[in-house]
Amino acid sequence: MIDFIKEKIFAFKRSRFVHLRDIKKELKKKSEHAISDQIHPSSLALKDRKLVEQIQETTHRLNLNNVTRTSAYLSFYLRHPEIHWALLGHMVSRNGGWNMTDLKGDLISRLLSDQDQKEFFHFLERGNWLIFQDVYPQFMLYEESLKRKTSLFYLLPYFHVSTFMETIWNHFWKVGNRYLLAVALIINEQSYLEQRVIQNPYYQKNVLQTIEFKLQDVLSLNQIIFPHYRHMEATSPQATDIIGQTLRHFASIQDRIELGKRLYSIMFKDPDTLRRIVSWASDHPHTGSRKDYWPHLFNDVNESLPGAPYQRRTDHCRLRETAARIFSPSLRYAWGHVQHEQAERGDWFKDWKIIRYFVENNEQVNGEIHHAYCETLEKVELAVMAKTSIFS
Repeated sequence: MIDFIKEKIFAFKRSRFVHLRDIKKELKKKSEHAISDQIHPSSLALKDRKLVEQIQETTHRLNLNNVTRTSAYLSFYLRHPEIHWALLGHMVSRNGGWNMTDLKGDLISRLLSDQDQKEFFHFLERGNWLIFQDVYPQFMLYEESLKRKTSLFYLLPYFHVSTFMETIWNHFWKVGNRYLLAVALIINEQSYLEQRVIQNPYYQKNVLQTIEFKLQDVLSLNQIIFPHYRHMEATSPQATDIIGQTLRHFASIQDRIELGKRLYSIMFKDPDTLRRIVSWASDHPHTGSRKDYWPHLFNDVNESLPGAPYQRRTDHCRLRETAARIFSPSLRYAWGHVQHEQAERGDWFKDWKIIRYFVENNEQVNGEIHHAYCETLEKVELAVMAKTSIFS
């Protein structure tokens, strides 16, 4: 029996090696020849041109704000659970929405000026918008390929999607390796953001190099959490708990990609954990308010007295006696819609060696974050109280 298991493990590893070898060969070929980004749908056959226009219209409509994007990811995942990144994207996008509304909530709004709040919001919103307009057409092409029973990924360049993803989608269509596709999408989206947002001189000056952004690292405000049901028994109350990870160096593309892989592992390594995450997400439409997952601690209605000094309210994620819940507004009341400029053109893919990120490390990731998250809340409360004391 042991020999049989070892044989299966060896066969699995060997097949993954073969897959990577094929991907490497194709990407190496592409990295040696520059591919033009100057294409136009008018060169397509009528049926394909209509499909491109339809996908562009649908993507534009669903890319209205963080709530519409986040909901679209989950809806797609529920239709196509084989596309793991759609669920990962949904949960990470939820976190993006919570970070956006935190800027107008009880805590962070007291630490940042109105101008800083706007700068941070536009930084988060631009990244959220860019990822959706890049990845959602890929999902739509996959869905249409299934309907037509033929690969349509030759149309990806008409959405200015990286040639890297064209290679990966064609490979997935033949082989169906869900892990490789998910990691490829993590690599693609973080690489796509790198020049357009992270290395953008405006965001470097006004967000990434500011004291306030560095303060986020000190206070561990860059935690990514996945709410999920603690138990799934129908006869018991379905309490919500959290798992996740903390990103220490946001400006590092390597750290962001490795974080994405760890989050993927937390979400998909255990079928029971996955089931509890999906069930929770399906039962709780995203609003942008942290009330979505912990209504005992957060509320989308401000319960505080106007102008009253902030008093500590939490004790290890429990509300103190007589304390008001922390104000966490829904997105529609916190921020208006943003009219984005067209995404910057250009393919990030230059070097086939990017496939090194496909290699799995054997690090055990359990996702325990409850204690750290509660400590973060308390740290932020203390920071707010200290600032109030100094400037009052």
